[in-house]
Order: sequence, then C-alpha cells, then structure tokens
Amino acid sequence: MNKNTPLNSGMKPDLKIETAIIGAGTSGLYTAYRLVTDKKYTADQVQIFDMNSKLGGRLESVIMPGMNFWGELGGMRYLTSQEIVTTLIEGYVPPEDPSKHIPILKDIMTPVPFPMGDPAKLLMYLRKEHFKQDDWNVTQEEDKKLPTRYYLNENDFGFSSDQLFNKIIYDVLMADPWVAEHYAKKIKKGPSIYDYSFELDSRDWDDIKPKLVYNFPNSPYDKRKVNDLGFWNLIKDQVSQEGYQFLANAGGYYSNTINWNSAEAFPYMVGDFSAGTIYKTIEEGYDSIAYALANSYIDHEGACIWSENKLVTFTKEHSVKTHKYQLTFLNLKTNSKWHVFANSIVLAMPRKSLELLDQNNFFFNADENSVINKNIRSVIMEPAFKILMGFEYPWWKELGIDSGHSITDLPMRQCYYFGTDEKTNNSMLLGSYGDMETETFWKALSDDKVLFEVKPAKSASLKELHELNDVQATKLMVGELMNQLRELHGADVTIPEPYVTYFKDWTDDPFGAGYHAWKAGYSVKKVMPYMRKPDVNEQIHICGEAYSDQQGWVEGAFCEAEKMLQEYFGLDRPFWLSKDYYLGW
Repeated sequence: MNKNTPLNSGMKPDLKIETAIIGAGTSGLYTAYRLVTDKKYTADQVQIFDMNSKLGGRLESVIMPGMNFWGELGGMRYLTSQEIVTTLIEGYVPPEDPSKHIPILKDIMTPVPFPMGDPAKLLMYLRKEHFKQDDWNVTQEEDKKLPTRYYLNENDFGFSSDQLFNKIIYDVLMADPWVAEHYAKKIKKGPSIYDYSFELDSRDWDDIKPKLVYNFPNSPYDKRKVNDLGFWNLIKDQVSQEGYQFLANAGGYYSNTINWNSAEAFPYMVGDFSAGTIYKTIEEGYDSIAYALANSYIDHEGACIWSENKLVTFTKEHSVKTHKYQLTFLNLKTNSKWHVFANSIVLAMPRKSLELLDQNNFFFNADENSVINKNIRSVIMEPAFKILMGFEYPWWKELGIDSGHSITDLPMRQCYYFGTDEKTNNSMLLGSYGDMETETFWKALSDDKVLFEVKPAKSASLKELHELNDVQATKLMVGELMNQLRELHGADVTIPEPYVTYFKDWTDDPFGAGYHAWKAGYSVKKVMPYMRKPDVNEQIHICGEAYSDQQGWVEGAFCEAEKMLQEYFGLDRPFWLSKDYYLGW
C-alpha cells in the first residue's frame, strides 16, 4: 500500500483544464478517479486542489511510536452492505464466480473485521452505576427487567437502548395507516416484547421518509410529517425526557439523539448502529482507501494533486474565452495568488468549507441565490474530536476486554480498545469520542497551552516521540481523561499513565465538523439532488458526505459523487457496481 502519493504544493499560473476538483477527500478523489479511468477526460484536464498537505479529508490513520498497527483519528470502518467502498477495498466479485475477487484499484488493501468485542465483558457506566453491555439481555433471559437509575415509563422499563430505539421506530411506523398497509410484512414484532426487526431496504425507506405521518392524538405533534420533527422532540414524546436521557447516554453518541431530522434518523438507527451490524476496516489504515483512489488517478499522465492551495473565489468575469470559470487560489507556502481556468467545478467539500469560500461571488451571493444559502445550511455540523493514547501494556485485558468499546455518560462518552503490538506489548486506546454537548467541556481543556509530555517506552525512542509534540493533547485534558477512564473501569484495574497521545479536533477549519446530520423540516429528497448541481445554468457541483443519506460514512460521499458523475458528466454505471445497488435520491 503506497501512501507516498506525490503532491504538488507549487503553482502553475493560468493553468487551463476541463474540471477543477476542490477537495482531496474521498468524494473528490473518487470523482477524479472515475473521470479519468472512464476516459471522460485525460488526466491533465482533471486536476485536484486541496489546502491541506495530506490526502483523505476526514480520514486520518496514524501509527504511534512503539506500535506496528494503525490507529484512526477520523472515519475508521465500513459496513459490508456499502457496496462501493466494499468493492473498492475488497475487489469485484463476478456473479459467475463468487470465489473470485478482482481488484478495482491498483493498490491492494487488506480488509479485516472491525472487532466490536464481547458485550459480556464490555462496560457501561451510567449515573455512577456499572453494567456489562449485555446485562439487559441476560436479565431478560431470566424473565426479569434490569433496574437502572433512570425512571423510565412502565412500558419502557427493562429495555436496552437498542431495543428502546427499535420500539420507538416500530410504534411510529405502525401508527401510520399507510405504512402499516404497505410495509407491515417488513416491520416485525417478535414473540418477546423486546424483539423488533426491520427488513426495509434503502428504497423502502426513501418511499416512507417523505410520507410518514406522526399519528398520536394526544401529542402536540399529531398529524405532523415525521420529516418535520426533531428526533429529540419525537423521542421525548414517545418515552419521556427521562427515556430520552437513557437513550442519549446508553446509546454512546449524543449526535444520534440531537434534534436532527427524525425521518432520516429512523433508518440510521436501525441500520448503522443496531445489534448484528457487520463492520470491517483496512489493515493498512482506513485512509488507505483515499490513497488507493489517489494513486489510481495519479497513475495517468498529466494527473496532479495541488496540495496547500486554498480556493479563495471563482468568477465568470475574465478574459479567457475558451474556459467558463476563473478560479483564484492562494498558495499557502508562498502566500501568493494564482489563477486556474476550468469549464466545470466540483466542490467536494463539507458545509464549513463551502462557507469559508467567498460568499459574495455570483454563485453564493445571497441576494442572487438565496436557495443555495438556505440549502447549504440544511445540515447540522456535528463537532467531534478524538484522542489516541499509547500505553505500555493493555491494562484493559485484566477485565477480560480485548476489543470493542465501553460507554459512559461521563464527558468522554466512549473509549475503543484498538489493539496491542505483539512484540512490544504497547497498546492503543481511543481515549475519548467526544461529540455534541460534551464539546464545550473538552474545549476548555484543549485550548490550554501546556501539552502532555511524551515519555520513553519500549521500541519508542524519545526522538520518534518528540516528532509528535505538536499533536499531543493538553496536559489538563489527559489528566481529566485519565480520571474518567479510572472511574469508568472501576477499582478492579490499575490504569497506568500513557506514554504518548495524539489529538485531533475536527471542528477546526476547514472541516468544521466530524460529520453532519440533516435538519428537521428540510425535504431531503429535494435538497440532495439539488446540491449536486445547485444552479441549472452553471457547471458547478457539490458532493460529499455532508449532503448524502449516509452521513458520517465514506459510502455517502461515494454515492453522491457517483450520482453526480452519471447525471452531469455522462458516465456509465461502473461494471463492478451491481445494477440493483441503490444509490439514493
């Protein structure tokens, strides 16, 4: 796996091309790869520009000193049901020979399971009470209900968070007579009061989401479209505010239960985060998918990824008659501006990056185009940060834990046990998965000036460690995090101090967020296709995870790019993508 993709941090003033792709994240790299390998344009006519010095956008895999495996600071896994990302990583499986895997990209990636651990060992620590994650199921098998310190409604008492999410979604779906008539066979209630299953595919959900009506006569939301309801509002209405607190805490992510679009939340909660979902990752680091796409593009003569070049603005008012747009870039190394001329622009960027562009130009100007401004703001920017921590031994194994994640209502929210180096015994933990309402707690600590001091460890020289000085979490943050780790794991294990950390805050510019969520009240069915070509008279396109129906996933970025390429660049569906795989609206 080659991660030494050549990047050009220089300039070529008055460069003339067909398509300028802004953003070297997964959607931008995929767009370039498809345009060039499908021979729509030669590589010299498709150029990628990015203000960063690395590829992958919000994917970032790192190796910590003293360890020989990758840790993830950004996106870290994929679902086997996500066909584009799975095929690019694992290869094309021809229908006539299911035992074959034909590589699509030139770099070979190694798919491996993303272990979710043993719920009988993994911890849940809520309202100062310790549980094992399967305690709810174990208690139910004994025909009892697990008591907690949450005052749940009688009908909700004893449910795990997964089960209670499913119950809410089942009740709302089946309360709509139209849904019950058309989809009852795919929305099932099992023999136990805790068992619900949803056999709805993406097409079914896209049929349901715009039509679903909230039918609860005693509710203030009765007869409202579920698409127009915030998820917090709906959950509170269904299971009380106390039930909402239980779901927000025990679910592990505040971002799942914020007041985002309820209709979009339904398939997300029963698909991506429900029990039984199969996750995988890449042994060489999840950002390998970005480098593999980049390398397949760069392999063509004339291909270029212009790094450390920031798009400032673009205009139609210029003197070059052969090309429609003039783009102005700031070269960050020399602090000088230069121009590129192109006939189409692909803004492969999240919301914050779009908002950092010149908002007074012809395309974004609110006086001339209020619709695009409104639709750019149709998604919530979800703050997220991660801290990787290196320890000299896997102390969590004293509790029988080897992988997976533990969950708490403490501000750290989750920790992932990433792995152990077989030779050195050095071990990596994702020490915090802060999101949404915990952000301000950690921001007060991350802004401190005194950084954590690295310590020597086996096979990790001080020279190597000091190279990471700039990415250390603050000393205050690490101290607070260690306190929370000890509280979460209890007195049965002694937790040593880490020897190194690695901190990443995705709210920093130009990303503005770790991932995105649709706001309530927007017609996602209309906004998604709109964003792929906001102005019918312009060859300007927006794609990426932010405005997809798989927000937070690389697959969402790929699907939006693929639809854009087919709709506006005339590309055929790739041979390796099955004809019945649904790309969404």
